[in-house]
Amino acid sequence: MNEFFQFETEEQRCALLERAKRVAVSALQQYNLRWVEIEFIGISDTITYQVRTNIDETCLLRIHSDRRCSNEIDLELQFLDALITAGIKVPTGITTPSGLRWLTIDTDHGFRAPLVTVMKWVDGVHAHERLTEDQAYQVGVLIAQLHEAALGFERPSDCRGPVWGINSYREALAKLERYAGTFLSEASFILYQLAAEKVISQLDHMNADDFNYGLIHADLHLGNLVFEGGFPHPIDFGRCGYGYFLYDLAAVMLSLVPNQRLKVLQGYESVRKLGSNYIQSLECFFIMIMMENYSHHASNPRETESLKSEQIYALAYIHEYLRGRPFLLNVVEPIEIDDAPISS
Repeated sequence: MNEFFQFETEEQRCALLERAKRVAVSALQQYNLRWVEIEFIGISDTITYQVRTNIDETCLLRIHSDRRCSNEIDLELQFLDALITAGIKVPTGITTPSGLRWLTIDTDHGFRAPLVTVMKWVDGVHAHERLTEDQAYQVGVLIAQLHEAALGFERPSDCRGPVWGINSYREALAKLERYAGTFLSEASFILYQLAAEKVISQLDHMNADDFNYGLIHADLHLGNLVFEGGFPHPIDFGRCGYGYFLYDLAAVMLSLVPNQRLKVLQGYESVRKLGSNYIQSLECFFIMIMMENYSHHASNPRETESLKSEQIYALAYIHEYLRGRPFLLNVVEPIEIDDAPISS
């Protein structure tokens, strides 16, 4: 049986999107939603559509990849319910008339039937890197509120979620190694390998406790934040799982400049304090997530040129990280690999 999301060529991608559209329409019929427009948004860990109904409501339909099991979806939906109770505006799951919160939808012969969920749409606009300092501060406040709510969340005994740590990082590195040659020189990849060894060593020496570890968003980049009246709302909890809270903080900082990162930290600490010497750990997660992102996108030929263009910045961060020099709150100048010896 083939995976529903399987594609390597452009032809296979087009075939996947044709299958997905049929699955989406079939799912909407079971949700009894009278839709007037369905618009493709994108494909990543899910295939997503914006759906507008005849009563002027907007929903988000998600077709989940084979890597996402029903237990993980249940955990995500129940965590979202808890966040709503805590006063945080997030997407919430819509149930079918028969009370189901996710569906298994049959598809073309020879492919696995994917899981589908439909969510209430969260209004707002993306700020991308154009955050004001006040918006950055509010992002920090929001992340702290998410983590406070996570501390009070009691996981149902029949739900489990993914764990974002050493094992998941090693899996990402294995994929990165397969595709590294598409966007990295041999010398650049050596630096990546050295940085990965340092990340794993740091992760191995971290101690998880109830204060620094729990249920996290796990994909909290700026694309998964929308602003409404100056306040951010988190969306797309599709990677929700267990990990260090600093992982969420590092994710949002990848596309920010130093003064914005500082404001995020100040906003976070206005709600909950960070431990001592947290910057080193935060920078470890920064490098970890950067590599995971490249691993995720490296197999897509459409992304290759973009990945190549980013390396003058990625290598600059890796260079500073390997030298043990703080970089998160400092301006780091882009470099070419030939300008980046790692010896002291």
